[in-house]
Formats: sequence, structure tokens, C-alpha cells
Amino acid sequence: MQSKINILQLGSTIGLYGAERWILALINHLDKDRIETWVGVINDESDTDALLCKHSEKLGFQTAVVQADGRWVFSAVKQLKRFILSKKIHILHTHGYKTDMIGLLATRGTPCKIVTTPHGWTQQPDFKLLCYEVFDRLLFPFFDAVVPLSNELYRHALRIPGIKKKLHLIRNGVDIAEIDLVHDVAKEIDTWKKEGAFIIGYIGRLTSGKGLDTLLYALAHHGQANWRIAVIGEGEQLAELQSMAQRLCIEDRITFFGFRSDRLAFLKGFDVFVLPSRSEGIPRCLMEAMAARIPVVASNIPGCRYLVKNDVTGLLFETDDAKQLASAIKKIDTSNSLRESFGKVGRNLIDSHYSASKMAREYLALYNSLAF
Repeated sequence: MQSKINILQLGSTIGLYGAERWILALINHLDKDRIETWVGVINDESDTDALLCKHSEKLGFQTAVVQADGRWVFSAVKQLKRFILSKKIHILHTHGYKTDMIGLLATRGTPCKIVTTPHGWTQQPDFKLLCYEVFDRLLFPFFDAVVPLSNELYRHALRIPGIKKKLHLIRNGVDIAEIDLVHDVAKEIDTWKKEGAFIIGYIGRLTSGKGLDTLLYALAHHGQANWRIAVIGEGEQLAELQSMAQRLCIEDRITFFGFRSDRLAFLKGFDVFVLPSRSEGIPRCLMEAMAARIPVVASNIPGCRYLVKNDVTGLLFETDDAKQLASAIKKIDTSNSLRESFGKVGRNLIDSHYSASKMAREYLALYNSLAF
């Protein structure tokens, strides 16, 4: 009988956002009779909780925190290599430039194979981040497999010399069962609904690349009196967005709820989910909204276009165009039939092409090809 494949998923301590939830969805759907999973993080900030590990433990998986002391990561490389050897890890699966760099160094001189999944690259990075992301892509030819999660990322990766034979396209997937288990709407959202509000929702990181300033301008200058915005998530742009809401005199119509473990209870109460991003891979937040049968409005960028077919599975608007965004929201606000149609067709799309179970089956085949 074929033995189990020991796999370490190495993620980030920044929170529970797209890549981290992707890891949780994948490991929860992998065949546990054939895969033994560990989940680890590189922790270089002493005051940061390893939320990915905590949630993995709740799901019954073994975890490991690799402590990186100081700015460089030599200690993390040594710790990770010791862990790989002691646990007889067959495959290290990394997610992001930091885990890619540390993981590649740690697996050198071991029988452990290494796989990376690019989750997306920043559209307008600062110089430091640009250097990290370019260097990361230059490392890809040294991996055993590179697995982009969207056609756009796959095409970008194809430009890297010597990588074609190592590329495997496995599309992003969401845990539909997790979404279907949630029936109750968050009490905060329920209160707004009882007051007659039309609720515009966003779930994700609060960074400039997400384009939330466009959403605030849409509400302030082109929105309706009954519109309310619920923002779920954390990030470095929080204070700036709160200040902007005050300047635009809409602070009583938008609430920043921060990180919420019950995000799906909020999602189930949204009348529309809006993603005004300036760059995306295949955004999990859109996939979750569509799986929950919530109509979506998204910026007209490659990552969003894979999911949102305009006037079919949702509505698209041109990036940074607050007036056009508001018009799209109004279209959904004023048509119950459109909301129902988008919800039904969007759910069917996720069921057929973007489920976590389908993604896990494809990864299992890849892991098998590498380990045996």
C-alpha cells in the first residue's frame, strides 16, 4: 500500500486573508488517507498571532511556527530545515516571496521537494516590494513545481525562462460547504436591514491596492440615502479610510468592523458585494460572495474578469471610476430579478469550476507525481 505523503504548507502571519484562507480550504479537502498535513508560518514579528496555525489546529492539523529573529532569515532557514528532516516532509508548499525564499534555502540538501503557488503580484508596488517580487519570480526555475491559480498569473509566469515544464495551472477554489453551513446573518447587519438599509459589503485587507477610496467616493458623491457600507478586515489603510469617511461626511453610513471570525455571517447579509481592486489574482472574496449567492460588482481587471462576466454573473466597472461604480450598485439596488439572477448564475459558476474539492483533487495528483 502506498504510504502517506507528508506535506508542510508554509504561510504568513499577517492575518487570515486570501492566501491563508486558500491554504485552509485546500488542506480541509485533501484526502487525509493519502496526505499528512502540517501547517507552518514564518514569524518575524514577535507581537503577531499565528492565526493561520490557530485555525489549522481547530481543524485538527499539526502546526509549526518558525521564528525569524532580526531582519534576515538565516535562523528561520535552519529551523525549517530541521523541521523538514525531523518530520520527514516530502513536499514543502510555499505561498509568497518570503516563504518562497526561506523554503528554497531550507530544502537545499534534503530530499524534500518544493512547490510554490503565486497568489498574485502587486500592481503598483513600492521599490522595496518590487525588488522582492522580481527576485521571487527569478527563483521559480529552481522549484520543483510552480502552480499559479489563475490564467493571468500563468501567462505572466510563462515569460520566465526555463520554467514552462514546471508550470501547472490549478485554479483557485473556495470551501462551498463552509459557506453553506452559515445561515444566520450578523446582528449588526440585521439591524441595518430592519432600518431599511441597502447594504454594500467588502471583506478583505485594507490596502491602497484594494481601491476602497473609490467605494467611499461612490457613496459620498453618487450614492443613495439608504446605502450603508460594511467593511470587514484590517490593514495599514484603516486610519486613512476613516479620515476620508469623515472628510466626505459619510462616517455615519460606513462601519469598519475590523477582523471578524464570523465574516460569513456578515457576507450572508450583504445586498451586494463590491471589490474595487486595482489588481487581483482570482479573488477569493468574490468567489465566496458568489458561492453565497450574493450579487457582485467588481473592477474591470483581469483577475475579476475571470469570475465576473458583465451582466451575466455580476457587474464590472472601470477601475477608479466612482460614478460608474455607483451606477452599477444602483442597477442592483433597483432590480430584485437581477439580484436573483446574478446570485444563481454566480453560484453555478463556483460549483462547476472553483470548488475547493476540485482544487484539492488536482493538487493531490500533482503531489503524487512529485513524491513517487
